[in-house]
Amino acid sequence: MEKTATARTATKPGDARWDLRAEPGRTIGLLGIAGGGLTRIGLSLLAEPSQRAPVAVVDVRGWLSPLAAFEVGIDPEHLVVVRSAERQQWSQVVAALLEGIQVVYAEVPAGVADTHLRRLSALARARRGALLLRPLDGRLPPGVTHLTLQSERLVWVGVDAGHGRLRHRHLQMRAWGKGMGGAERLFEVEDDGENTMRVVAGMVPSSTGRAAV
Repeated sequence: MEKTATARTATKPGDARWDLRAEPGRTIGLLGIAGGGLTRIGLSLLAEPSQRAPVAVVDVRGWLSPLAAFEVGIDPEHLVVVRSAERQQWSQVVAALLEGIQVVYAEVPAGVADTHLRRLSALARARRGALLLRPLDGRLPPGVTHLTLQSERLVWVGVDAGHGRLRHRHLQMRAWGKGMGGAERLFEVEDDGENTMRVVAGMVPSSTGRAAV
């Protein structure tokens, strides 16, 4: 499979492929614990747009490494990193970025009011910008996202008994929202450390009892 900076899943096992992209006017939510692969997925969604225009990352924790962004294919000349840990100013910072930049990936500090998040989602729609939200407290209010991805399980491959070399990781993700046609789906992807996210096990049944198709 060719190297790509976007996460890929399939609509059905063995069927046509679905490319996960940062779409104009859409908000994507990324939920899960730190270390669950969500930052890499979020950054990978900036790679393709960065080949054409600037993209922005709002770093709340101060953990972002520009090298990690470059490794997934983001153009170094088109990356804007803003560090904003103040909850009171955060929504203003993101709104200002959406006014001039088409794709924004933003960590969300704990305690940001639901009304602020809904306003930012509405602003992204109005400005035809793509907004990726990574809430650090693991929650987003209903009605904010077009698509939500939640990290369910992470397995590192290549480490045994506390030693070895990390080769790649398997992620189990849950996806739901309008971007999934109103359905809820589970899928597994493999991050091989080479800017590629690929399906390794197709769809698996939803734990809620709803069909995953």
